[in-house]
Parts: sequence; structure tokens; C-alpha cells
Amino acid sequence: MEKNEKRIGRQAPGTTQDEQLLESPRPDEFKHTDPWRVFRIMGEFVEGFDELATLTRGIAIFGSARTKSDDPDYKAAQETGALLSAQGFAVITGGGPGIMEAANRGAFEAGGLSIGCNIELPFEQRPNSYQTLSLTFKYFFVRKMMFVKYSLAFVIFPGGFGTLDELFEALTLIQTRKIRNFPIVLFGKSYWSGMLDWLRDVMLREGKISEQDMALFFITDSPAEVVEIVTRSQSSLAEIDTPISDEIRLPS
Repeated sequence: MEKNEKRIGRQAPGTTQDEQLLESPRPDEFKHTDPWRVFRIMGEFVEGFDELATLTRGIAIFGSARTKSDDPDYKAAQETGALLSAQGFAVITGGGPGIMEAANRGAFEAGGLSIGCNIELPFEQRPNSYQTLSLTFKYFFVRKMMFVKYSLAFVIFPGGFGTLDELFEALTLIQTRKIRNFPIVLFGKSYWSGMLDWLRDVMLREGKISEQDMALFFITDSPAEVVEIVTRSQSSLAEIDTPISDEIRLPS
């Protein structure tokens, strides 16, 4: 057992635990690696659940790590974090630079809860210094679970592939009613308008999504409106959200 545990602990330079997990197993390695990796995954879930167990008013803010501090989006994310904190919400980000830093900074400087869920990457992602609680995850899917489980809303600032990944995973989970219908707010009308036009003119027109799906998110250019949407949603979620039981999902 000890020998196997040591083997699973080895990590080639420049690789991540996600990369090793998703690598096709070799016949001589499978019994010595993947089963043991399950315990590491379990450990990350346990640590995340333990650290965030008392968090009931979290708002996840996503956006580009490449946004500079003099960018208007940075300033808007910082203001949004501060306004959410003033309303008693905790701000949760990916813990890195750019928009994540801005949102954490706004919450931190406003005296609120500022949480970062950082991720191990082949290139170093430095945790920003504006966090009251900082967690680091090796596996993307564990980290993403924490965002969904402990957030009452997602606020999506301009970003790249990672930001889109978080956006569309949340939309899929809400659309399929795997999670409660919580607000998804897109910040930056000029940035997101092209994507929304494509969703409406292509996906909706061809019947790949429905009109109801297009109503799953809001769009704004105002930090104050972000907070208004999030706050307003808390009193209406119980009325608009009806969970579907497993019995209804099962075919007759």
C-alpha cells in the first residue's frame, strides 16, 4: 500500500493532477494509479465542503485573468464585489488575477467575506492578496462543484474559455433542472451581444434551445443592477423554482 501511495504522489514537472487523471491508462499502471487517485479527489471534496460548510450567501464572480487593473471591467468588478458585500453577500472567485482579483478586492476592502478557489495549472496562477479565505484545488471538476454548490448567483464578466465554461455549465444544469434556478448575470452588453445574437438567431431559430432558455440570464452594464438582480431573486426563487423528482424523470 505504501509503495502505491508513493507512486500516485509523483508528478512530472509541468503536469497537473487533472492531466494525469484524464490520461489514458497504461495496462501496467492502472491498478497502481487511478484507484489511489480517488482518495486524493475525495480529500479535495472533503476539504472544500469543510471549509465552506457555513457559507449560505455566496455569489460567484467569473471573468478574465488577463484583465488589467486600469481596465473599466476591473473597476466594475471591484465595485460589484463591494456592493455585494454591503448587502451581506460573500464573494467567491477563482482566486487569481484580473477580474477575480478585482471582485475579491472590492469585497475585501469593504470588509466582507472574500473567498478564492484557486486551481493548480501548468503555469503558476498566483492567488491574489484580497482573500479572507483561500482554497487551492488540483481538479477542475471539484473546484467547479464548489462554485455551484455554494453560490446563489453567477456574475459573468468578460472572459475567455474558462469563463464560458463556467457560464454554459451553469446554464446546462439549470436548463436540465439539476440545480435550482438561480440568476446568471452577464456583465458588459457590448462584449456579450454577439454571443446572444448567435444564440437567438442560430440556436433558437433552429430549435436547439427554447425561448425559456433565453430567459435564464440577465445582461447589464451596471454594478448596482447586478446587486439589485441578485437581491430581488432571493425572494422569488421559491416561487419560480419547482424541483423535478427522479420519478418524473424516469421513462414510463
